[in-house]
Amino acid sequence: MTAPSSLILASASPRRRQLLALGGWSFAVLAADVDEMPHPDEPPGDYVLRLAAEKARAVAAGSPQAWGVVAADTTVVDGGQILGKPANAAEAEAMLRQLRGRTHQVLTGIAVLRLADGLLKTELAATDVPMRAYSDGEMHAYIASGDPFDKAGGYAIQHPEFRPVDALSGCYANVVGLPLCHLTRLLTGLGLPPRADVPAACQPALEYDCPVFSRILEGTL
Repeated sequence: MTAPSSLILASASPRRRQLLALGGWSFAVLAADVDEMPHPDEPPGDYVLRLAAEKARAVAAGSPQAWGVVAADTTVVDGGQILGKPANAAEAEAMLRQLRGRTHQVLTGIAVLRLADGLLKTELAATDVPMRAYSDGEMHAYIASGDPFDKAGGYAIQHPEFRPVDALSGCYANVVGLPLCHLTRLLTGLGLPPRADVPAACQPALEYDCPVFSRILEGTL
């Protein structure tokens, strides 16, 4: 199925697939099917790390020829409240109204499971996200596009028309769904460095001049 040096991405997200490709790793996609309900009183950081690990383990059994499995889970957190994917237009509108004109946080848990020895390593990325004061008309047009329904918090930061976020000062890729420099640090430490210059590839792809990539790669952020 895959070459021995390749990764399995345990996600069907096209955004994660596009981001992982920027590192030059060879990989295949095998989506994980896990229960994404939070446990009672589970802290948001613990929640995304647990789901990332569960996704990695769920996919590992079907990937014996791969070097390892990469999994991620992203959620929007507002005042300690986890905002998942809206089930319908009413939920999407409620989330977007709640977030409008305020700063919330996006958390992504990433997990890498090295198949040769079963070693599992995780990382947690956090980005503060200031939302702009978009109008009701902009919000309703965005909901009508159908884009919010597979997005935590009901929005995509990279949507070309809606553009819901004011000036960002953290990891943009984390908000998209895969904090690539955190993953690069994790994979490099496990013996599988990228085949490309990740910051040089990521910034033009996301059209974002990242102020934090060097600190993330150095392990100081």
